Amino acid sequence: MLLKPNMQWTANQGIIHPMVTAEFSQTTNSVVVKFTVEEPLDCYRAAVQEDNGRSWEDSCVEIFLQNPANPAEYFNFETTSRGFVLAARGIDRNNRQTLPLDTIAKIKRSGTTPCIQDDSVYWTMTIEIPAEIFGIKSFQAPLRGNLYKCADKANKPHYLSAFRIETEKPDFHRPEFFQVLG
Repeated sequence: MLLKPNMQWTANQGIIHPMVTAEFSQTTNSVVVKFTVEEPLDCYRAAVQEDNGRSWEDSCVEIFLQNPANPAEYFNFETTSRGFVLAARGIDRNNRQTLPLDTIAKIKRSGTTPCIQDDSVYWTMTIEIPAEIFGIKSFQAPLRGNLYKCADKANKPHYLSAFRIETEKPDFHRPEFFQVLG
């Protein structure tokens, strides 16, 4: 699926946007998403140095998923171009509980080293999230969620999503806009 900018958001106006595709797959044991990113140099940033850091400030791709064990909450998995993950759970933007580092270590990440060609940075990131992170043994039904790309502290911040978010300004923490993935 193609991630697209909401052009109603002022932050997305007047810039060249990254091109981002995502391949989503779900098995009984895990969710796998492969992101392919081509972004202008001024949209790229890579400063985060650790898991549970401020990933959204860097060039990152994000997977937000409704919790199949408790549909009132959702998980966010935000991965930088260098593979550092921020993962949290909660019912809304303000009530987030970051996952412990030993839990985050169970999330497999693999990608290509970002490379510059002409005026663009190219990178991929594949994230595999096991069912056990959600406190379940297996996935029984298709998951609801959304996929995102952002870089809040890049020279040219930008906000892309797989499914449109109808808000006045960028806000990925909006589960009412989640759709079935896959």
